Amino acid sequence: MTTEISTQRAGGLALQSFDDAFRFSKMVAASEFAPKDFRGKPESCLLAIQHGSELGLSPMQSLQSIAVVNGRPAVYGDAALALVQSSPACAYVREYVEGDGDNLTAVCEVQRRGYPQPTVAKFSVADAKKAGLWGKTGPWSQYPSRMLGLRARGFALRNAFADALRGLVTAEEAQDYPTPEPAREPVVVRSKPQPDVRTTPADVAPLVTTSPQDDPVGKAKMSISAAKTIDRLDTIRRTIDERVAEGVFTQDQAGELVQLTIYRAEMLAGEEVAT
Repeated sequence: MTTEISTQRAGGLALQSFDDAFRFSKMVAASEFAPKDFRGKPESCLLAIQHGSELGLSPMQSLQSIAVVNGRPAVYGDAALALVQSSPACAYVREYVEGDGDNLTAVCEVQRRGYPQPTVAKFSVADAKKAGLWGKTGPWSQYPSRMLGLRARGFALRNAFADALRGLVTAEEAQDYPTPEPAREPVVVRSKPQPDVRTTPADVAPLVTTSPQDDPVGKAKMSISAAKTIDRLDTIRRTIDERVAEGVFTQDQAGELVQLTIYRAEMLAGEEVAT
């Protein structure tokens, strides 16, 4: 491995080839210096180092400043601020808060040289509540003012210095995005050689609620019970996923409804065999 010390900037080891970088990544991944998400993962270390180098970060700075959130790279807010402040285009960055209590607002003001007006971004308690962040377990409960400031900072820096950040969102913001739900398996219909002669109206009674008019789950059960084709059940299945995303159904309710669609599909398959 090349052990030349960079004389251009305080960048530590100068990794001059892919082999150098990968050997260095393997060494870091096996050490206590690797962040938790990179420990034992030399390939991830290498990609973080490469991504950081495109921002102007040294190898170790890259590993400490680049995070992977939901499969996408992001940069921590303090590193984003350092990158912008080190840019020749940056005249100043000012951060402060206005108001207090429920009227608290974090403000970040960034002046880019050659621009007549500074870029100003604000993030308030009201904004945090609207996004479902205020009181959220973790940093939003422990350091709420800090989290407001990081949101305002991320918006202002990305708006004024997209070239310095290469379009990366701050890691603190990315971590607040909901984790994508894994795709559900399609309804699988298992054909039956004979109809189930034990099936009675009582067997399908759980599909119907006594007062479905004001109960979205009850309405969904009635729709499943009334479905006559597999295509209709697939449509209902997609609607269930949409209602989960909208917050109408909980995951438990959606799981119950999906099981009912499978049960109904099996009944339809049995009826087709019988005919």
